[in-house]
Amino acid sequence: MHPALSVIIFTSLSGAGYGSLAILAAVKYFDFFTLNPLYGFFSSAISLLIVTVGLISSTTHLGHPRRAWRALSQWRSSWLSREGVFAVLSYLPAGVFCVSFLIPTPFNSIIDIICLLTIAFSLATVFCTAKIYASLKTIRQWNHLLVVPVYLIIGLFDGAIFLVVLLTIIDGLQFFQLNYFIIFLGAVAGLAKILYWWSIDSTQSQSSTSTATGLGSSNKSVSMLDAPTTSETFIMREMGFAIARKHSRRLRLITILTLSIIPIIIIFLMTQPIALVSPLVLGIIAIVFSYFGTIIERWLFFAEAKHVAMLYYGASKV
Repeated sequence: MHPALSVIIFTSLSGAGYGSLAILAAVKYFDFFTLNPLYGFFSSAISLLIVTVGLISSTTHLGHPRRAWRALSQWRSSWLSREGVFAVLSYLPAGVFCVSFLIPTPFNSIIDIICLLTIAFSLATVFCTAKIYASLKTIRQWNHLLVVPVYLIIGLFDGAIFLVVLLTIIDGLQFFQLNYFIIFLGAVAGLAKILYWWSIDSTQSQSSTSTATGLGSSNKSVSMLDAPTTSETFIMREMGFAIARKHSRRLRLITILTLSIIPIIIIFLMTQPIALVSPLVLGIIAIVFSYFGTIIERWLFFAEAKHVAMLYYGASKV
């Protein structure tokens, strides 16, 4: 599949924004540590801003962005529509959650409900985003059990790193339990991604030119005598993107290093007394690496996907 930059930016930014909102609301609900009102307000406000930028970027991929609101009406059957509905609904509890840090008194009686709704809607939006791809049986690499967990874990991982850095900037301190939680999330994200790649590489495709045309059999392949078109079509441009195996392997290694291993090392170093480098600098470096790794991971997610439609355009299997 053609890796659209707008969709890559959307899934990366929105995942990090919703991840940070969910973690911040969980910290507030379970009272893991006392949240500075200034820190709580700015972290939730910036998270909402990140989500908004991601959502706006997603509309640039549409032919008619002004009609994007119409997708909300198909929530009964479309994961894309459900994603939009939850994205819109999440602004209400997340907005109240943000304001509650500035004027807590009016919301003291309902703050626990607000926290739970913020967690639920944030995770539900990322879940629906992942299900848009995981529900497509026509793309074997997306129709996979690990797609949804990977989206959720990476979103929480990126969001947690952002919260640690902001905590260092505003409060000038660290909550080491949150650092260890990030290390855990980073390790799980890396292992889940490796397992996903191993699975899609080792699983044989059930679709071929034989199954697509209804000709031949499992023991007899069907080959095309001529191409179906004399020029490139929209389907070939959007669904026929191909990446060489050697480049794919190199990018996978870069993904694991930048998304998981390097941020884990940096976050661990933040828990150690290092005089030469401040925790703030280390945290910013961790954000840069983790987000760069997320962009590469998301680009590969699209680039390595093969749609069954390409069987009609010369691909022997997908």
